Amino acid sequence: MDPDHLYLRGLTPNLKNGGYVGGVSAPLDTPWQLGPYEIPNRVLLAPLAGIGTWFVRLQARRHGAGMAVSEMVSSFAIHHRNEKTMTELLRVHPDELKSVPPAPVSVQLFGQDPDVMRSAAETAAQAGAGVIDLNMGCPVPKVCKTGAGAALIKDPDTAVAVARAAREGSGLPVTVKLRSGQKPGDTDGYGLAHRLVDEAGVSAIGFHPRSAAVHHKGVPDYDLAAKLVASLGAPVILTGGLHTPEEIRAAHEHTGAAAVMLARGALGYPWLFEQVLGLRERPPGRDEILDELDWVMDRAVEHLGPDRAGRYLRKFYPWYADRLDASKQVQAALQQSASVGEARAVLAALTPVAEAA
Repeated sequence: MDPDHLYLRGLTPNLKNGGYVGGVSAPLDTPWQLGPYEIPNRVLLAPLAGIGTWFVRLQARRHGAGMAVSEMVSSFAIHHRNEKTMTELLRVHPDELKSVPPAPVSVQLFGQDPDVMRSAAETAAQAGAGVIDLNMGCPVPKVCKTGAGAALIKDPDTAVAVARAAREGSGLPVTVKLRSGQKPGDTDGYGLAHRLVDEAGVSAIGFHPRSAAVHHKGVPDYDLAAKLVASLGAPVILTGGLHTPEEIRAAHEHTGAAAVMLARGALGYPWLFEQVLGLRERPPGRDEILDELDWVMDRAVEHLGPDRAGRYLRKFYPWYADRLDASKQVQAALQQSASVGEARAVLAALTPVAEAA
């Protein structure tokens, strides 16, 4: 759309951040620029704590996500070479680097010490990360009490120093995921976003327009997000409250964000990426859901081994069982399964006839 038309409507075009503001947005299925990378579309997988392993990221990419971000990883654990962190949380699978169309793997780090962050970001780059994402929005007390996560919203000087250190250590584009503030009504995150871009050279801001105090409750302040899009000299990636294709498209149009990040809405439902991108209309059928869960179970065994995978997958089963309209008895049996083999036996008996009974 012609910029003059936007001015006539009282809207502000921002050509630096990948889109227009006020309901005139680039289509979600079009590419956009993140540092040196062309990201193939504008629908991304958000970082999911305790969930965003390499195979969850790869699953999102298989279903159309333009880029996927890892679960948050402690910069201190990387710096001190914690074994589990180095071999599991920081693992980038070769298949992620072969995804078509190509896109970088984004690894999210958290921490409040610039020197430690510099070291951790360098290591993450060596492990295969193409983008470093910094968590400055996590509301969990055990993270915030160390001065990391959402605590950095109230410590902007440290936040800028941490972001600058991540960029210097990794040599990669750095993005930052922020909340609007720590408490309802706070907008400190808006001001911090500008400082991170202007002073630390951050390439994009992931913005969740809710306060840290409310976690995932309440209505996101998409007007504040639109204001940030209009004023920031870098792309804004919108997250928060995005569960259905209709909600996602409406929020994207309202804010003019360069991209959207899907989080809880995509748990056990990777087809959401396809639906938002216009690649499919109908929801998946029973066999497709079971095949997808089978793929996840195979990848979990590959990642953790059969014993640990059996326990780890218990958090995944409810997402898929809900989509299958599984009975309470089936859901309980999956949660009580001692191994992947036992869970497979439960799923094998899951037939329409059995469920109707």
